Amino acid sequence: MRQAIMTEPGRIEFNEVEAPVAGPGEILLRVKKIGVCGSDIHVWHGLHPFTPYPVVQGHEFSAVVEAVGEGVTKVKPGMKATAAPQQVCGVCNPCKRGDYHICDALKVRGFQAPGCAQDLFVVPEERIVAFPDSLTFEQGALIEPVSVAAHSTSRAPALAGKNVVVFGAGTIGNLVAQAARCRGAKKVMITDISDFRLAKAKEAKIDFTCNVTKENFADVTQEAFGDDGFDVAFECAGVEASLDTAVQHIQKGGNIVVVGVYGEKPRVDMSIVGDRELSLIGTLMYRQNDYEQAVEWMADGSMVTEPLVTGHFSFEQYNEAYHYIEKEGDTTLKVVIDLD
Repeated sequence: MRQAIMTEPGRIEFNEVEAPVAGPGEILLRVKKIGVCGSDIHVWHGLHPFTPYPVVQGHEFSAVVEAVGEGVTKVKPGMKATAAPQQVCGVCNPCKRGDYHICDALKVRGFQAPGCAQDLFVVPEERIVAFPDSLTFEQGALIEPVSVAAHSTSRAPALAGKNVVVFGAGTIGNLVAQAARCRGAKKVMITDISDFRLAKAKEAKIDFTCNVTKENFADVTQEAFGDDGFDVAFECAGVEASLDTAVQHIQKGGNIVVVGVYGEKPRVDMSIVGDRELSLIGTLMYRQNDYEQAVEWMADGSMVTEPLVTGHFSFEQYNEAYHYIEKEGDTTLKVVIDLD
């Protein structure tokens, strides 16, 4: 079977390797689509601190069940499916209390463990997530990022009736804004420095947008929310300026969920955090129930993903996909690798 392996930053090679076989409790998947994630791009540039080379990438994907091992009951051959990429120890304190997504010995497929950039891929039954035929394989490849949005929005107190601001309108920010809406937020605003990304947010029917390089944030929030302001913020940009804006402008007693990955350590005015009783909340990846929530939202049409896909490349064009993202970064969101 075909396999793509990143041998060093900026270089992907293709090999013919022996196809894997599903053992007891395992599922053999035929991979159909792979989404390129922002973290994958960090690996491409050699900037991911926890990824050794060589590495088989791929953790956002859709597939069809090729075969099942002994004892598997959750899926059958022919079903559409994806799988969560975590490999966990099961014995540390986070695992024992059910928070395996923050396992002390966490490994993620595509980073510290081999990913799915190959024709056939084996996963344990405990990580499999089936999705209905009504969803396309392209949609299936976005279940993972939607799961990030499902989990991060679950980290805030109940969003029903709340005014929400999402900082950063990339793929994750867009999906977080949609997830907040799915959880009953009263009004949702999203910010960015890119008119292209904000236009995509409007396609996804986000209530309000703000280009912080062209508009005054305080004026736009006043127009959107009035004197009520906003109660919850999701920082998805991973930049100090966005986090600072959230801290400075959120209502007293507000909750700020930190979703973005920071290349540099941000400075936070903790005197304001304390004085206004703000809560800074961390979030990482997802659990199985977040995948299931993502599938439910996508299947009933609550979550729109089609506008986010801005490019398709064949499996043999994996290298070209990264060059395209690098060149067209301001006008691209989710790029998908097609294996079929």
